[in-house]
Amino acid sequence: MMEIEIHDCAELMDAVERLGMLPLLAGTVPGFSADELVVPECRYVVRDDGGWDWPLWFWKGPAVTEGHFAYGKFFDGKAGFVSMEWWPDLCNWRRHRHPAPDEECVEGIILSVLQTNGSMITRELRSACGFDGARMRSRFDAYVSRLQAACRVVTEDFVYPTDKHGNRYGWGWALLNTPEQLFGREACRCPRTPEESGTRLREHLEKLLPHATEKQLARLLG
Repeated sequence: MMEIEIHDCAELMDAVERLGMLPLLAGTVPGFSADELVVPECRYVVRDDGGWDWPLWFWKGPAVTEGHFAYGKFFDGKAGFVSMEWWPDLCNWRRHRHPAPDEECVEGIILSVLQTNGSMITRELRSACGFDGARMRSRFDAYVSRLQAACRVVTEDFVYPTDKHGNRYGWGWALLNTPEQLFGREACRCPRTPEESGTRLREHLEKLLPHATEKQLARLLG
């Protein structure tokens, strides 16, 4: 892990393929994130004019669309990448741990809207699900985060507003979708039992993170 050094988007994608899974930002296990593996000049910096630069932030979109990775809040509430080699096992394990929501509950409604309409940016999905009132955004985001942790919703890409000169600005909006619609149903099927997938994931994480504690591994497994 610590021998990996990321200089550009291509090396980010290579790191995800090599590791199988990689959070974007620092979280449960120190050192286990793209932000901790990129060279210093690719990390977040505030410019003298008050603006900011963060190459890694803008790489995540191309990494998802060109690298064909699953991206979402899969790592103890933190967003990150999962390669297609490991996605079926993570999907198998997490969906076993978090069964499909009832169609009449909020999470079930979110899934139904996505399944009907296809990919939607977060604010459009929020509006379509009736979360337009004051202070509804954080509540809605919590539902979406749980669906991502359960591998039922993923981020397809990121959409950025542009100024009159065509320059993008801001943090961008996540374009959400279901993994079945984005990757196909076969990509979400696994030949192993959920328990076998859980064991395979744990063994892989133990190899990647030999110094991680039992509690840290359990939080990553979800």
